[in-house]
Amino acid sequence: MPHRMKRTIGWRERVEFPDWKIAGVEAKIDTGARTSALHVDDITELSDKMIRFNVVVSRKGLDNKVAVRAKVVRITTVRSSSGHQQKRYVVEAKIKMGSVTKVIETSLVSRATMTCRMLIGRKALDGDFLVDTSEKYVLSQPRKKGERGK
Repeated sequence: MPHRMKRTIGWRERVEFPDWKIAGVEAKIDTGARTSALHVDDITELSDKMIRFNVVVSRKGLDNKVAVRAKVVRITTVRSSSGHQQKRYVVEAKIKMGSVTKVIETSLVSRATMTCRMLIGRKALDGDFLVDTSEKYVLSQPRKKGERGK
């Protein structure tokens, strides 16, 4: 099997969703989590396995939301580190970190109490990234003070 060049990332990066026209989402890289999770609210079921939801782009600018429609890949049960189980919608999303663009699965959840709007799990990292836990924002720039999500 050919060896692909892996990009080093930090434990925190900024992620873009090009198809959804969203940039600058703060993401924590979590190799202990299998699946990625994205902070959303107002999930509405539509017809034919489609849902509508708002991606909450920024922790400080809670009014900074982007409405998105996506097809549900599956509904899964996720167990948190505290043992609490929760059913979540899972959708496919095209993300971009640095020069790498790929389609990943992400569950939709409220991360209102978390610092980062997104958690990137190991399935999304597989084959493309190595995590340097001593660094952050290796592929991206931290948000400037006072800057809101784009």
